[in-house]
Amino acid sequence: MLDTGQNVVLAILFVGAALLFRWFLERLWPTVRRRAHNDIIGWQLGILGTTYAVILGFMLYTVWTNFGLAELNADNEANAIVNVYRLADGLPAQQREQLRHAARSYVDVVLEKDWPAMAQNNNESLESSQINQQLWQILMSVKAAEPTELTAEDHALYELSAVAEHRRIRLLQSTSRLPSILWWVLVFGGIVTIVSCCMFGAANTWLHGIQVFAFSLLVALVLLAIADIDRPFQGSVHVRDAAFRRAQQAMN
Repeated sequence: MLDTGQNVVLAILFVGAALLFRWFLERLWPTVRRRAHNDIIGWQLGILGTTYAVILGFMLYTVWTNFGLAELNADNEANAIVNVYRLADGLPAQQREQLRHAARSYVDVVLEKDWPAMAQNNNESLESSQINQQLWQILMSVKAAEPTELTAEDHALYELSAVAEHRRIRLLQSTSRLPSILWWVLVFGGIVTIVSCCMFGAANTWLHGIQVFAFSLLVALVLLAIADIDRPFQGSVHVRDAAFRRAQQAMN
């Protein structure tokens, strides 16, 4: 995924292309001749601008909502594994230490292996999967002799089920993307709208140039924001591992 510097370069190139197109258009089709068509161009620009603004707003809202869900899911996963660790206190001595060690190992692997792998668009998490299986094996081997042990085992199984579910969702979210057809709509819609903006025959060419610059910059920034937020575990804007850092501290 692109970093901040690359995003800045892309924004500059996008805006530069829009201004360059306007410059060529001015040479091929001067403002004086375009003014006669302002009624058609203005109407078209109003329709295109409104439609594209709705599309942009909807896409930005969608990816931001998904980003928030990814943050919440990671936090829930970390909380669930901490609960498993704490519920080990109510289990027999042998399984207690095994479960605590496995829970700590799970958090360590998520931080050291899973997070860097997801940042590289790789959700092949074999080590955390193996530890997850180990956690299940430990809990299923418990022979509860006391009511408190039975209660602790029951609650630990519930929390471990939550860990497995949140882990599955996290791995799915790490590779989830907007469909290609939607990106074609966003990019093509932006180009068509900017071209229509450039075609408008304004009496003040400098003011028109500033408007084209501002509009193309806004479109570029929104598109880059959508691209960055669409990948919740990659890029300059991504889900932090703070929840698992807190979980690690709680277990030490």
